[in-house]
Amino acid sequence: MSPSAPGVAARSIVVENPARRGVVVGGVRRHSPEEVDEAVAAAGAAAPAWARLDTTERAAALERIAGRLEAAAEGTAVLLARESGKPVTDCRGEVGYACAVLRWYARHSAALLSGRAVDDGEGRLERRYRPYGVVAALTPWNAPVILTVVKLAAALAAGNTLVVKPSPLAPLAVSAFLADTALELPPDVVRVCHGHADTALRLAGHPGVHKVSFTGGPVAGRAIGVAAAGALTPTTMELGGNDAAIVLDDAELTDSDMERLLLASFATAGQVCMAAKRIYVPRGRLDAFVERYVEAARRSVRLGDPLLADTTVGPVISAEAADRVRALVSGACGLGGQAVALGTVLPGTDLTAGHFERPVLVLGLSDDAPLVAEEQFGPAVPVLAYQDVDELVGRVNAGPFGLAASVWSADEDRAFALAGRLDSGFCFVNTHNRTGMALRAAFGGVKRSGHGREYGPEGLMEYVQPVLAHLPSAFRTGGAGMAPGAYPQD
Repeated sequence: MSPSAPGVAARSIVVENPARRGVVVGGVRRHSPEEVDEAVAAAGAAAPAWARLDTTERAAALERIAGRLEAAAEGTAVLLARESGKPVTDCRGEVGYACAVLRWYARHSAALLSGRAVDDGEGRLERRYRPYGVVAALTPWNAPVILTVVKLAAALAAGNTLVVKPSPLAPLAVSAFLADTALELPPDVVRVCHGHADTALRLAGHPGVHKVSFTGGPVAGRAIGVAAAGALTPTTMELGGNDAAIVLDDAELTDSDMERLLLASFATAGQVCMAAKRIYVPRGRLDAFVERYVEAARRSVRLGDPLLADTTVGPVISAEAADRVRALVSGACGLGGQAVALGTVLPGTDLTAGHFERPVLVLGLSDDAPLVAEEQFGPAVPVLAYQDVDELVGRVNAGPFGLAASVWSADEDRAFALAGRLDSGFCFVNTHNRTGMALRAAFGGVKRSGHGREYGPEGLMEYVQPVLAHLPSAFRTGGAGMAPGAYPQD
């Protein structure tokens, strides 16, 4: 679609293809504050009936939604590749994983949400799980389908309704999915509002919203947190990280391991919260590691058009993102770092046509260099040497972030022991990034990387509140009672 295509000018949010600067993929209409209020009110009105449904009925709806997404998978993947710049093969994987998440919650939610009752010598205690009501799901551009689905599947399974605000950078594929989703649900159980920061803040602070789930950067996260706090609304937040990949001295890295480590950093052009953003290697193995890393990149890192099947790395999302990456690399070289270009450029790729940045590794930096200390969110990764593990733990744990990390070792027990010393909410062993995810494994950060969890049983529990009823044995019919001023002993 060209910039002058009919109807595009009337839309307030226009989405361009990052691989073809100036080519418009589509657009969405920005919602007014009054429309945001109406969406929240409608979701609130739909909430009681949805919550009253049996968990098996809500699970059946998730199965139907998964079926619709599966049927539309190829079109969704291609649209996602065009608007985000992610390789289409990655987009197919994202859509497939979203289907799996929907089905996981469909299978497990009834058992996880079942009430618990104890009736014994201490009395009768019943525990139930109550949905919050209206959930505002504020989702990012870099994995919009899966990062919407992981919120939506858990929230719907738990009995909540949702108002979803997609990122304006890549709203098209997820909006198409949400339109299909609405066809399998009662009216207003899922609503969509498009906009920028003002829309997100209105939702976060809205008195009709009872839970906020946000994935994005720490700056936006602080603003969302302040808005939600003003309404005393609880939040779940995943705010990115500066994830370390640690290669231990006994790691027997195969060619497959090296390629997996590379794509842990460069999938989605490095624009992933849990990407390996700094790699630590024993000092005595550094030269050999770099040689093998560069060689593996020749095999597996292929910069090109996202719609080509051979592409493994596409453009970054915007000119601003490209400028940031270039500034970080240039600054690193100014501090004495050595940048090494990685991989190949596919024949016929015009790197000037889009926001393409050649993947690089950077050597010779200290830990306080911005490329090391900050979340670069782009296709540049520093490789750093360490002398001993105790020193390494202190270096890895320094700084405000604590989302994920990875440990690479031939000894699983040694790797897991080290994982327990790291300030990270999730630690991969002998892999990193999406290849280490599991539907049963809750994901989330510590420190400034956020709070709350997504995926697995813990992800479901983010969207319910436990409510309890208790009859102490002392006050049952015929009970002896309790002395005035006494407290229970257990």
